[in-house]
Amino acid sequence: MNPIALLLLAFAMSTDAFAAAIGKGAILKKPRLTEAFRIGIIFGSIEAITPLVGWLIGKSAASYVEAWDHWIAFSLLTVLGLHMIYEGTRPDGGSEEHKAQKMSLLRTCLTAFSTSIDAMAVGVSLAFINVNIWIASALIGLATTLMVTIGIMLGRAIGSVMGHRAEIFGGLTLIAVGAWILYGQL
Repeated sequence: MNPIALLLLAFAMSTDAFAAAIGKGAILKKPRLTEAFRIGIIFGSIEAITPLVGWLIGKSAASYVEAWDHWIAFSLLTVLGLHMIYEGTRPDGGSEEHKAQKMSLLRTCLTAFSTSIDAMAVGVSLAFINVNIWIASALIGLATTLMVTIGIMLGRAIGSVMGHRAEIFGGLTLIAVGAWILYGQL
């Protein structure tokens, strides 16, 4: 696989994380660039690890991973999205303690994992072609870090306009990303 194809693959793998990051950025109360970058690193790290896992799975489990990856991603993103919508409609949804809880490390990692399951399937397919998986994974991780950081900051602008409804928007965004992943695989 040539370097341009690897770069295109890396950015293609980051698009669903970018969409989810816009939703996350919208619910945060004016995230700083450092916070956006921290979230970007979490997403990028997970997105870089999943193709390695997929590559290790290889031929033996390719049909299983490819058969279920989109359903797993859809389910996780839908559950997270519905929870965000529920939280956005609660009267106490705007408290500072509540905002801190929403961006917990576990929740961020779950969202990142949900958007990176397709990268695991890509990793499986990369096991069958002549590609340096370490370079491919690093590029995917770097592209995702960049795109998520940009997405968080873009979501910040959307969130300041939308106010308290931003969490509902974020939840709908996660559900839409999950549906997009599912639709693309059916």
